Order: sequence, then structure tokens, then C-alpha cells
Amino acid sequence: MMQVGSLRQLTLGSFVLALIPLIALLWQSQSDLAKVGQMTTLETRFVVDVVGDMQRLDNAVTDVERSVRQFAVLRNEQVATLSDNALEQFAVAADNLCQTLSASPTCERLSEQLNQLADYRTIEDQLLLNAYLASVSNSVEQLRDDVEGAINQRVQLQQDDLNAMQAKQAWSTAMLVSVSLLLILLGSQLIVNPVNNLKKIIRIVAHSGGELPPLSRQAPKELIDVEKDLHWLYDRLQQLEHIRTALLRHAAHELKTPLASIKEGCSLLSENVVGELNNGQREVLSLLTASTHRLNTLVEKLLDYNLLLQQAQPKLVSSSPKQLVDACLEDYALAIQNRDVEVSIAPERAILDEELFRRILDNLVSNAVAHGAVGRPIDIKIYLNADKLVLDVANRGKRIAPESVATLFEPFIRGTEPRNDNVIGTGLGLSIVADCARLMHGEVHVVDVDYADVCFRVTIPQQEQ
Repeated sequence: MMQVGSLRQLTLGSFVLALIPLIALLWQSQSDLAKVGQMTTLETRFVVDVVGDMQRLDNAVTDVERSVRQFAVLRNEQVATLSDNALEQFAVAADNLCQTLSASPTCERLSEQLNQLADYRTIEDQLLLNAYLASVSNSVEQLRDDVEGAINQRVQLQQDDLNAMQAKQAWSTAMLVSVSLLLILLGSQLIVNPVNNLKKIIRIVAHSGGELPPLSRQAPKELIDVEKDLHWLYDRLQQLEHIRTALLRHAAHELKTPLASIKEGCSLLSENVVGELNNGQREVLSLLTASTHRLNTLVEKLLDYNLLLQQAQPKLVSSSPKQLVDACLEDYALAIQNRDVEVSIAPERAILDEELFRRILDNLVSNAVAHGAVGRPIDIKIYLNADKLVLDVANRGKRIAPESVATLFEPFIRGTEPRNDNVIGTGLGLSIVADCARLMHGEVHVVDVDYADVCFRVTIPQQEQ
């Protein structure tokens, strides 16, 4: 069996063999190729320049229309400054494009229209302003047609020259390129086979399933070393997966022991074993019992939740945000009994994953209770912004330092401020919020609002099921 050397030796040898028949073709067509190269460079530069100018003009006209319309609504100097800058950039982009296209009647018409639009500050008639903007857009569209026509004309001239050269070089090219292609295929096959083996190994490692193929015996040494590293990585990932699963399993088991004691204590209290309870105590006991049952459910789902964060696609369905918020507030009734919770929910239905959205609500409400000022209200707002569902959870209290925002959603990062509930946090709550939002193709940020000191905003795109 032939032993393949290093990847460098194989690559260089393949190229040398492939270049031997091409040298004759290059020698014969050197002058023609030089001409083609020069022509291609000039034409490509022309196309790149004119298309780039056109793209900048398209962007500029969009900025002009948006800023002028904003000024027509807001009528303030800041928006006017933006509009002036947009008009200046549009004029520069139009001038560059018109210089490339030489004489064009559209350019003269566009210049007149820009002079009209420059007086947008004094235009009170919205219909007149719309007409000016529409005329500018039409001129830009005409310029786009002019650009397309100029490009097509240059391309046609270039194509005619290439056809003439191809007719002369066709017979020699067909023969010599065929020989080169056979030699290239022969050399590349020695690389493709081990690369395909690497791709198969990577797919198995990514999906954490299946048996790895044996190491390649006839492949470049570098690719064999990569295969060995992937085999080692697969074994290491399997080991870490077993450790993670065992850790979660033991954590769930250890949590159930004190939870069982709490449930037993609630049961004894509810049965009046230690004495008769009054109505207020029964109400508190019912909340404790409900929270205990929920904590038991969360412990049982600890392993399932770890898999949930790794799922490829969320289960997006049409749900009622109000029902999810009400259920969350009911579970936190004991913690928020001395606070006002102001809830504002606009959409009756939304496309989301109920389990992930509930996790987001639980962690954000818990965070607001733990870090918000005692006795101050908590705001929960859900509304639609364009094609996104927005959830805002805000509280009053000490603002988050700007330097802490960058690492706020990383796991195991805890704030330095003391919590209201005197519980030592794990630093996982906000990272779970970020993971759940990411699974629903959304994101979470800390935003500034005028009605609260701290506000977390989660945006979730509204997709079809």
C-alpha cells in the first residue's frame, strides 16, 4: 500500500503535475491573457464603482425620506440637523454617480428636485412634501435603470472580445485543460477521502451519537493527526456529559430531601396537628404549600430543563401572555404581598414557547423582588413592537452600574448589592433568561425607562408555527 506523505508534499506534488500541461497553454496565450486581464480589471472596477455609488445613493435616499418625514412630524432642530446631513450625503452620492455615468438628463432633473427638497423646513403641505419625495425616488429609480443599461453595454462589449479570443484558443484549451483536470482529480482524491472522514466524525461529535469511524490509514499525516484529536475530543465530551448528568442527578436528589421535610411540615400544619390555625395563617400556609409543590416540580424537571436549553427548536404556539403572567404572580403572591404590581398586557395572543416564557417571567419577577426597593411597585408590560413581542419587567431601586451590564447575563455572575430576601443567589437567573430568549430567537437587554430605575426588556420575534 502506498504511504501518503505530509499534506504539504501531496499538495505541492499535485500542483506540479497539474501545471505541466498548463505551461504550454500559458505560453501560447500569454498575450491574450494579458489583454483579458487588463480588460477585466477595468470593467470590474467600473462595475464595482458604479454599483457601489448606486448602493450608497439608495441608502442615502432612504435616510433622506425617513429624516424629512420625521421632521415633518416632530419639527425639532435635532431632527432638522439629521435631515440636512442626509441631504448632503445624498447630494454627494448623486454627484459621484452622475460623474461615472457622464451626461445624463436624469442627473439634471435630480439636481432640481434636490433644490426643491432643500426647503423642507418651510413646507407645510404634507401632500407637496410627499410629491417632492416621490419625484426624488422616481429619479433614483431612473438612475438605477441608467446604471443597469451602462453595465449591460460594457458587458456586451467585453463579451464580444472574449468570444473572439475563445474561438482561437478553444482547441488547445480543451485538450490541455482536460489533462490538467485529470491530474488534479487524481491528487485531490487523496485529500477528499480523509476530509470526508473528518466531516463524518464532526457530525457524530456534534450530535453526540454513533460510533466513530476508524482512523484513516492512507491520508496525509496532518489529517490523521486531526482525526486523532477529534477522537480524543469525542471521548472527552462523553466524559464531561456523564459528569454533568451525574451532577444534575445528584443535585436533584439532594434537593428533594429538605423539600420532603418542608412538605411534611406543611402537611402537619394543614391538618392542625400542632394547633388550630387562623384564616391568615391558613392563607400563608396555602401559598407555602403551592410554592412547595412548584419547587418539587422544578426539581423533577431539573434534568429535563437542561435538555430544554439544548433543544434545537422551541415549541412555538399561540398562547395567552396574560394567563402566564397571572400564573407567575399567583406563585409569587407571598413575596409580593407588600408591593404593588402594575401589569399592562396589550396582545391577547402571542407566538411563543410557554415553558421558556414562563421561565423568563419567573426569573425576572424574582430578580425584581430580590433587588427592587422594598415597598416600591414592580411594572410588567407586554406589548407588540413591529413584528416582535416585547416584555418589560421594571423595578425601583439602585441602578445597575454600566460596567456590570456587559457580564450581567453570564452564568454564575452575582451582583454585589444585598438581596431583600437575604438569600445567596447562584448567578444563574439572568443567564437562564438570556438562554430562554435565545431559544425563541429573541434577546434580552437592560434598557433605560422614565418610570423605573431598572428595566429588563425581552424581545421575541413573532414567527409562524
